[in-house]
Amino acid sequence: MENMSLNLAETTIKMLGDRWKVQIIECLMDGTKRFGELKRELGNITQKVLTSNLRMLEENGILVRHVYAQIPPRVDYTLTDIGYNLKPVIESMVAWAMEYRSSLVQEINDMKEKGKATIESKIKDIKKNF
Repeated sequence: MENMSLNLAETTIKMLGDRWKVQIIECLMDGTKRFGELKRELGNITQKVLTSNLRMLEENGILVRHVYAQIPPRVDYTLTDIGYNLKPVIESMVAWAMEYRSSLVQEINDMKEKGKATIESKIKDIKKNF
């Protein structure tokens, strides 16, 4: 049973394994969006990376792509029920990250109080992770 849980956790990690997928899903939690809207909301994502991630999420059943036969062509993206079901997963990830960062800040503050010279190396380690 433990192995099965690990395999299922791996599936989730693969689905959400990069920062853009999570951000795309978060953008679509508000409702249907067009490509341009997503690109604007996501900021510095390239068109190629956005297109690639949208395709992967569509192939995996997280979102649906609606193409409207009109001129100019209109395409929009909507989360599926499976996609909307990721909301508590993402919220849990955010809560864990906040707790983790808080514990790191506390650890650094403790080091400062103790006068350890390793603060700079700890800060470098932390920055690598974020």
